[in-house]
Amino acid sequence: MKYPIEIIGATDIVDLPDLDWFNIPVRIDSGANTSAIHCSRVGLVKEGDQTVLRFHLDAKKGAPQQSFSVTDFKETIIRNSSGREEKRYVIKTRIKIFGRNIRTEFSLANRRKMRYPILIGRKLLKNRFIIDVSQKDLSALKRSGVTAHANNKN
Repeated sequence: MKYPIEIIGATDIVDLPDLDWFNIPVRIDSGANTSAIHCSRVGLVKEGDQTVLRFHLDAKKGAPQQSFSVTDFKETIIRNSSGREEKRYVIKTRIKIFGRNIRTEFSLANRRKMRYPILIGRKLLKNRFIIDVSQKDLSALKRSGVTAHANNKN
């Protein structure tokens, strides 16, 4: 099913159903290539003959207070917001936004000092969304039945 391109604001509220994390505030960032999730205690663990990636999400922002382990991950170099290259692990998971379940990549990052625990980057936005920075939380408003015009307070 082909979805229409949606207008997305500078921020929104999303769900990560595979990680049992709901109503998460996110920041839309067209300057970031990859989306990122705030995680702590990220590391590789040997379980039998398999190496798994284990991490914890931000319980202060409503994430489940448990560790997650995945076997489907990769390691990559990402340029952070300061312009420095850093090694990060990348996982694939589903994000629910505008009623769509989109399977996409997220790098696991330390976003402790950031207001939003999740950053949505260009890979997820491309061919799906157009950003209107004067708007916010359009997916959440659509889910609640409120029109975008009510959100635009100029």
